[in-house]
Amino acid sequence: MRFSMAATLTLVVGLVAWINPYTTQNPEVTVPHVTGVVVDAQGGTLVGATVELLRGGRVVGTATSNSQGEFDFHDVAIGSYEVRVRLAGFQDVTQPLAVAPGSVPRLRFPLVLASPLAQEVTLVGRSKAADTMTAATMVPYAPGVAARAVAGYPETLMHQRFNTEAYDRIDENGYRRVAEHPLSTFSIDVDTASYANVRRFLNDRSLPPADAVRIEELINYFHFAYPQPRGGEPFSVTTELAACPWNSKHRLALVGLQTRAIDSERTPPRNLVFLLDVSGSMESPDKLPLVKTAMRMLADTLTARDRVAIVVYAGASGLALPSTPGDRKIAIKQAIEELSAGGSTNGAEGIRLAYDTAAAQFIKGGINRVILATDGDFNVGVTNQGDLTRLIETERSRGIFLSVLGVGTGNLKDSTMEKLADRGNGNYAYLDSAMEARRVLIAEAGATLVTVAKDVKIQVEFNPKVVGAYRLIGYENRLLANEDFNDDKKDAGDIGAGHAVTALYEIVAPGEDLDAPAVDPLKYQRPAPLAASRSEELMNVKLRYKEPAGEASKLISVVVHNRITEPSANLGFASAVAEFGLLLRNSEHRGQATWASARALGEQHRGDDPDGYRAEFLRLLDIASRLDRSSGTDDRPRH
Repeated sequence: MRFSMAATLTLVVGLVAWINPYTTQNPEVTVPHVTGVVVDAQGGTLVGATVELLRGGRVVGTATSNSQGEFDFHDVAIGSYEVRVRLAGFQDVTQPLAVAPGSVPRLRFPLVLASPLAQEVTLVGRSKAADTMTAATMVPYAPGVAARAVAGYPETLMHQRFNTEAYDRIDENGYRRVAEHPLSTFSIDVDTASYANVRRFLNDRSLPPADAVRIEELINYFHFAYPQPRGGEPFSVTTELAACPWNSKHRLALVGLQTRAIDSERTPPRNLVFLLDVSGSMESPDKLPLVKTAMRMLADTLTARDRVAIVVYAGASGLALPSTPGDRKIAIKQAIEELSAGGSTNGAEGIRLAYDTAAAQFIKGGINRVILATDGDFNVGVTNQGDLTRLIETERSRGIFLSVLGVGTGNLKDSTMEKLADRGNGNYAYLDSAMEARRVLIAEAGATLVTVAKDVKIQVEFNPKVVGAYRLIGYENRLLANEDFNDDKKDAGDIGAGHAVTALYEIVAPGEDLDAPAVDPLKYQRPAPLAASRSEELMNVKLRYKEPAGEASKLISVVVHNRITEPSANLGFASAVAEFGLLLRNSEHRGQATWASARALGEQHRGDDPDGYRAEFLRLLDIASRLDRSSGTDDRPRH
């Protein structure tokens, strides 16, 4: 059968219109924009809502609300549609849309909070009497309240069976007396998973478990107005001292690091291998489908200089996409679309294949990285954490780093994923939405993928003349022995392009009563003389780091003077986030902290908020306050 040129062209145009009916470029049958805004019941803008354009029940376009709550569909064909808006923690909204010639529709979607006490939950479990699946539906269900027994199982077992999320226990840093512990040493942390995970809990109208709240990750989620580095240094160092908001007798010291951002034109070529969990536990929309959305967004940014491969694991491991140049977007997106979930999980075997794939295409001077996306449920095959971490440490010494993207609910293995990323010279992020995926992989790709300094350690020496005791806020799982600071063989945190790292110390003056254990006076030792101490100096901050390909560390030293000032916007907002974390953890060190005071601090020091994250923080703070009051507590100072 033969076709004329005209018939062939007509067929091609018809196929294009059928494949993508709402995005034709013909100005006579389209309108240039359909725009709108997503707001809450009070009119406040909502960031990260998923907006879907449907025609005949089929999704023909997807957008995400930006920092102003706005979304935009381009070149929409004339016709009748429905627009559906979804955001975790809010009720879905759908409304009809008629697109007519010459119109520029502007839509407004006010979202209503989902009631935390009106959710219908179906639990599935195994009967003790027979090895069969049974189900029970229970209404009402309150988040954070253990499920009632199903099929004869006790309540405690049901909670373990249906929510197996795992978090390492956090024993909060206590006060340390300078006379006995003049040095504080820790590794930096640029992970942000805890903040996004806390946001997920709060949007679902549930307070997070205390051990899911890592305060340093809450703070480091945000950008601060620290100066750019000077000369050849990889980062600048900012220090500040002010009154402590939750304890008027104490002071709060800030140490902030800032690396120089890198633009897309200067980003080194990328050799990326996605290691995707496609086991049965990844079926739900907030798991593999979200990861596929994230990968499609990243694929749009790849160039011919880049390479990307996809390794999957579920019982057996395999290459879903061999290493492919980044400009072959059709092949890459086709491989992404064909991914589906099913089977059990063999994470260790997948990791070996992913590293072998990355090594085969190693780019000298480029970004060589494995990106693991999973709910963390490693449950088949070689699961020994020691073997996994040794493999990851070996590969990082070859210049192949590991980043981890956590997704989903119910069986999130937070502690495992954090350990793997730490050992792999990478970072750990949690994706609770497509907006977060865009932030991690697109907007902050430099910070996520481009390492500018590795093995970054901080050691602070306190002046005993002006500091009686101190407490490092957060970083509990990043503490180092003092002698590790000068040991270049000791692994520490890594920092990417454009990253900011903030640490806060709560400072106690000498002679102040302190509920902290002390050692007896030593019989054979004498205290070090204080003649050399200067009362105008509060502490000395030292930093060690290595260049990305270096093996010998470099030293930076900064003196912090004993001068209290009004808090800057940096310290003010960081202290608001810290107070938020102390309250979420119900910390014994929360002092006079209240939800109201944390919100007032955050509002006062909100400053420029181009991405809308600080406005979102205030909204989350309000949700946490309401949930806390509903559990029988109040907003009075806690002692």
